[in-house]
Amino acid sequence: MFSNIKNLAIIAHVDHGKTTLVDALFKQSGLFRDNQQIETCAMDYNDLERERGITILAKCTSFVWHGTKLNIVDTPGHADFGGEVERILSMVDGVLVLVDAAEGPMPQTKFVLSKALALNLNPIVVISKIDKSDARVSEVVDEIFDLFIALGANDTQLDFPIVYASGRNGWAVKHLEDPRKDLTPLFECVLSHVPDATIIENQPFQILVTMLEYDQYLGRILTGKILSGTANINDVVHVLRPGTESDIERARLTKLLSFRGLERIPITTARAGDIIALAGLELATVADTIAAMDISVPLKAIPIDPPTISITFSVNDSPLAGKEGKKLTSRMIGERLFREAEGNVSITVRRSHHEESYEVAGRGELQLGILIETMRREGFELSIGRPKVLFHKDENTGDTLEPLEELYVDLDDEFTGIVVEKLIQRKGEMIDMRPSGMGKTRIKFLIPTRGLIGYYGDFLTDTRGTGIMNKSFHSYVPHKGNIEGRNKGVLVSTAHGKAVPYALFFLKDRGTLFVNPGDPVYEGMIIGENSRENELEVNPTKEKQLSNCRAAGKDENIKIPNPRQMSLEQAIAYIQKDEVVEVTPGSIRLRKKHLDSTTRKKMSRTKEAE
Repeated sequence: MFSNIKNLAIIAHVDHGKTTLVDALFKQSGLFRDNQQIETCAMDYNDLERERGITILAKCTSFVWHGTKLNIVDTPGHADFGGEVERILSMVDGVLVLVDAAEGPMPQTKFVLSKALALNLNPIVVISKIDKSDARVSEVVDEIFDLFIALGANDTQLDFPIVYASGRNGWAVKHLEDPRKDLTPLFECVLSHVPDATIIENQPFQILVTMLEYDQYLGRILTGKILSGTANINDVVHVLRPGTESDIERARLTKLLSFRGLERIPITTARAGDIIALAGLELATVADTIAAMDISVPLKAIPIDPPTISITFSVNDSPLAGKEGKKLTSRMIGERLFREAEGNVSITVRRSHHEESYEVAGRGELQLGILIETMRREGFELSIGRPKVLFHKDENTGDTLEPLEELYVDLDDEFTGIVVEKLIQRKGEMIDMRPSGMGKTRIKFLIPTRGLIGYYGDFLTDTRGTGIMNKSFHSYVPHKGNIEGRNKGVLVSTAHGKAVPYALFFLKDRGTLFVNPGDPVYEGMIIGENSRENELEVNPTKEKQLSNCRAAGKDENIKIPNPRQMSLEQAIAYIQKDEVVEVTPGSIRLRKKHLDSTTRKKMSRTKEAE
């Protein structure tokens, strides 16, 4: 039980140094022993987070500095996981806004800052990575101030303190000329500018659930900030849900957990103002209120921005189904998806008109790709359809509205022409273009979400892998018309078996291959990209005809170029409406929805007639 508690969120764009700064705060707060081995990016303990180098889930941590308990929430920086940031802002009383000293404010910075300012939170601005060779500190400070004004910050919020820091080297200063020793200036700024948590002790207990996890021993673990009263082990509570007249369930609090570093420590009592996790409830979920029996009205939850795209999840019905995964049925897939939607408020799930498929809506291809990757690692086999944009109807005019993205691209000057040309073809509107130093250019576009589906692969090709794309939801606008999709056809297998070198050698001139010799193939499977616009049916299992005639010389060595390897997100973005991605624990394959050639031609003629 601490007399002073401060709750703080760290928000920033992806790769601006949030998790690295938290590492440094850990080490200098006295949380660990001097000789204790600590991994880098300790808060990113999820396997996918470590592999991809990004934060996916918001996480709570806590440590003590000079008698004050600091509860810190590390948040994702990618726009697709913005829902993680939105829901946790109700738990905190202040925010650290990290901005890269070279890149400046980016789309996600603008998005999360607007949410924080709307909640009347007073931010502390941290200019990170100021030791970079291309740092432009004074320009970035001006850009941040302009951003605050553009977002309608009040006078108090505009008087934000600035701290200059390097999380990797573990120091912070209030003025650039100050000696660079440690993070003490940042700690002092937090203590002086972040208000103490509001403590209302003379009221019944109530907490708003903002995070949900599953534990194999404790079951559902619910995290939130206690808004009033005191929680004790074995207290009887009930769960209230907005829009529901009676309570959802009644239970005892079997476990109370407080955060300390990377661990959750069991406690017997917790009071208002603290962020805790609790167990013992079976039905409570995010946005529910857990309260003492005296409370009858649920707390109001912060509204979450709606999803912008959807993907169809269905049963894998390919000829290779069931050979790698263990979770195959529609029931298993549905249960897993609905469980995900409980804890992730930015994802919605509904059963499709087809009995064995589900429509899953989210913020972007990366967010849904992470969900699919998680499920395949859990042993699921799935068929994934092409992403579809979620349109809205204007209530006043009845016009169709579509989501618009704010897109920033950073690339070498020599690639600006081809990138601008392709984005304009995809209905993008260039808003700003300026040099960013070191022979690079930053361009800002407003572009429909539809225009970005399937573009990332082309972008990497056009910029030779050096370009960087960042996007964030902007608004809903009237439909901007048809956007052309993939301009090349595919090579479709007509046979079942294994791909052989002899056949692939003669197919390599037809286009780009997706399979290696020895890979299993089946009728209707996409084995490559055609160099022309039409779909081409080929036989990758055709063997060389052997005879008793011998040539004087040896057969030439067959050399086949390495196939194109697609990541899960790239595969999902690549396919067209009549194609799906077959996802198993060991493989990612592209295939046609209808494997039989005759059926595909019949469906094609039907669509042309319509």
